[in-house]
Amino acid sequence: MLKLFYSPGACSMAAHIVLEEIGKPYESEIVSIPKGQTQAPEWKAVNPKGRVPALLGVPGTMGGKPDLLTEVNAIMFYLARTNPGAKLLPADPAGEARCIEWMNWLTGTVHATAVGQVWRTARFSDDAHAHPAIKAKGEQAVRDAFAYIESLMGDGRDWAVPGQYTIVDPYLLVFYGWGQRMKIDMRGQYPAWSKIIDKVRVRPAVHKVLTDEQVEIR
Repeated sequence: MLKLFYSPGACSMAAHIVLEEIGKPYESEIVSIPKGQTQAPEWKAVNPKGRVPALLGVPGTMGGKPDLLTEVNAIMFYLARTNPGAKLLPADPAGEARCIEWMNWLTGTVHATAVGQVWRTARFSDDAHAHPAIKAKGEQAVRDAFAYIESLMGDGRDWAVPGQYTIVDPYLLVFYGWGQRMKIDMRGQYPAWSKIIDKVRVRPAVHKVLTDEQVEIR
């Protein structure tokens, strides 16, 4: 049985939702970021990267515990590809490539850089005097990225990848929730994105994960 390690409300929530969408039994364990558990020696013995999510039960290794898969993109793609009946990836190569395009940008640019500058400012400089400017730069980068997402959603598409609910949509839900945590008026500033988020939120798998993780996304 697969086992997901996650922190409530973190990017791991997207992988948690995908597991629920698949509908097969799985185990889960909280490794809390706010409580510092991802940096504890016990967790780093499992995942030396000191991050979540991580999924146990996937053959192979990239360090750490055997059969542990890390990185949210890899986990979500693995789950979708090994459970084609859940239809969380487009069947055609172009559609799948669009999912990869979305996921790489969200992970590498929006999460690791923009959001990271806001919430993990110290990762970018040891000079505390530089932190306010780094955070301000990150806040602007977040708003620029969110405006870009809104422009895409505003073309009338039904989901992030037009024509089908995919692994991208629950990942976008995470960023939408983060925007609310940053006190951004998500509904006021991003109405097209909000319409799609409303469709995501009412899915049974999503509702269950939001309830289980005690995360509120309005």
